[in-house]
Amino acid sequence: MEYTQLISSRYSVRAYRPEPVEDQKLQAVLEAARLAPTAANRQPFQVVVLRTQGREEEIGKIYHRPWFVQAPIVLAVCVISSQAWVRESDRFNARLIDAAIVADHMILAATNLGLGTCWVANFKVDAARSVLGLPIEAEPVIFTPLGYPADNAGEKIRKPLADLVRYDHW
Repeated sequence: MEYTQLISSRYSVRAYRPEPVEDQKLQAVLEAARLAPTAANRQPFQVVVLRTQGREEEIGKIYHRPWFVQAPIVLAVCVISSQAWVRESDRFNARLIDAAIVADHMILAATNLGLGTCWVANFKVDAARSVLGLPIEAEPVIFTPLGYPADNAGEKIRKPLADLVRYDHW
């Protein structure tokens, strides 16, 4: 798919068909994560692939919406703060930006393959840590279901570009 068409067609899918995601497509989505740019190419992330079949109740503790576990797969992007790049001048740690870039690469790759996703950051951290079996140094950042959409994109409402861009100064 051409890039402009790709970013225009991506939407937050909130209904999924039950058919499985082919392993080849899952691997392509995961490869997009591997290729994502991260600060200083540190790659301080891990993607946890959760297969939902038979685990709907357990995985549903992470996020309470029924469609979250309707997809055959849920992907979790986790980071390890100590592995991330840190800016010297103010000690800014890039881990959350890295996680967002990784998730965005996976989401766009999924869209390109005809799969649906929905970026989820509003989850129960303690439940996520438990379900994922995370070590103390790992931090869950973003989740997305991954599957074939059973709904259609609604109208995209976005601010005009003039409200979002400034030239040469604030």
